[in-house]
Amino acid sequence: MHFDGDAARTQAVDAMTFSLYERERLGLVGASGSGKSTAAKLLTGLLTPTEGRILLAGKNIVGASGRARRELCRHVQMVFQDAHGSFNPRRSIGAAISETIHNLCPPDEQPTDHRVAALLEEVELPTSYAARYPHEISGGECQRAAIARAMAVSPDILICDEATSALDTCVQEKIIALLCRLQKEHGMSLLFISHDLPLVSSITDRILILRHGRIIEQGRTADILRAPHERDTKELLHAVL
Repeated sequence: MHFDGDAARTQAVDAMTFSLYERERLGLVGASGSGKSTAAKLLTGLLTPTEGRILLAGKNIVGASGRARRELCRHVQMVFQDAHGSFNPRRSIGAAISETIHNLCPPDEQPTDHRVAALLEEVELPTSYAARYPHEISGGECQRAAIARAMAVSPDILICDEATSALDTCVQEKIIALLCRLQKEHGMSLLFISHDLPLVSSITDRILILRHGRIIEQGRTADILRAPHERDTKELLHAVL
């Protein structure tokens, strides 16, 4: 994946090959500018790669549009770092969740007040929050609402791009626990993207370390923690300790 700028052509993601298995929790870790957020946008179709393939259940999803694009969005959902910014400030939380269901689900699965309430309860928010607007709730509450919106379409894969980095430690731990519970209960795969290697290592089965758009180290979480090989991995491991 390349970006063309005035000065030079920037290679954001280069020769990145990895698999995310069913029901797996996979961590993608790198410092700022490593290409991890670009990778997330490629996987969700927000960006189109200049070359290569992205396979979902064996089907190439690069360039998906129309019905194929809607199917991709239903199978792969994303939770962003800026929860408040991911919502339309003019729409209530309930309306935002309903809109996602309406746009991506078939007619027999259209939104109802009961379904929206059930989704809010699943992320441990009061059902009354359906009537609230993003600016009326805290950052942690808004991130829970964003998770409820993503879960509304029962995705197979949930991508969390720095989803807890803007939250304080106590709230962060609760959101992590929520994500782990939802992943286990729904049997989905979880791709957790962050600069915080100790945090990611506490919830993932495998870890990929990214630098300048390339995977420089990967393996089982326990193995990487026990014997990291790359200097970047060691620096990430100790950066927030």
